[in-house]
Amino acid sequence: MTPWIRAYDDESDTWSYIELDDNGGALRQVDLQGPQRRPVAAASLTEVIEVRDHADLAAMTTYERTYGVLAEGSLYGWQDFDGPTEITEHEFESTWAAARETLDANRTEETS
Repeated sequence: MTPWIRAYDDESDTWSYIELDDNGGALRQVDLQGPQRRPVAAASLTEVIEVRDHADLAAMTTYERTYGVLAEGSLYGWQDFDGPTEITEHEFESTWAAARETLDANRTEETS
């Protein structure tokens, strides 16, 4: 079963919502920053691999500027740390959809 977790980083005032694979790697990640929880990232490993394998550096730069980057390394064992909590698939998916909608709108505004 795919775990979805939420963790807070008080230094950057950022909530991270992460969908994990079986090895604890991030498949998708949403970062919400500040008191308004403004979306600053909603990146997907599948999309990153697609861009890396079939596009150029400029496309990767555009992707990262629009959707941010994924956490690197494994989050395996996240249950053993204070802070991260498991969330439902519904909570992750609704957060993901809202963040992507906002970031896509921001991208459209920048290119208009």
